Amino acid sequence: MSEEEFEDAVADGLDALPEELTRMMSNVVVLVEDEPPEGEDEILGLYEGIPLTERDSGWDAGALPDRILVFRGPTLRACETREEVVDEVAVTVVHEVGHHFGISDERLHELGWA
Repeated sequence: MSEEEFEDAVADGLDALPEELTRMMSNVVVLVEDEPPEGEDEILGLYEGIPLTERDSGWDAGALPDRILVFRGPTLRACETREEVVDEVAVTVVHEVGHHFGISDERLHELGWA
């Protein structure tokens, strides 16, 4: 899968989110990167930032946007078909957006968004 096709899959994953949720997202950017940070093994995505549930009235004073990272390399290595990649990207996007809303890994796993 090309870089452009992978980025399109990430965009499709975001587009599939309920509009009510995307309207509530604040100061967050979604990026595609080839590989995760060193030491993070084969993670497919990563949320870096302050979840909405932990923000107070002064959190945004000079704050950079939160980042949702989706990693192309590990995703492609974990999947055998294009359809699997598209499905896995969609799950990864929901998982990382869940962290933006303050949902823990444990709860996301319980909900089937592992």
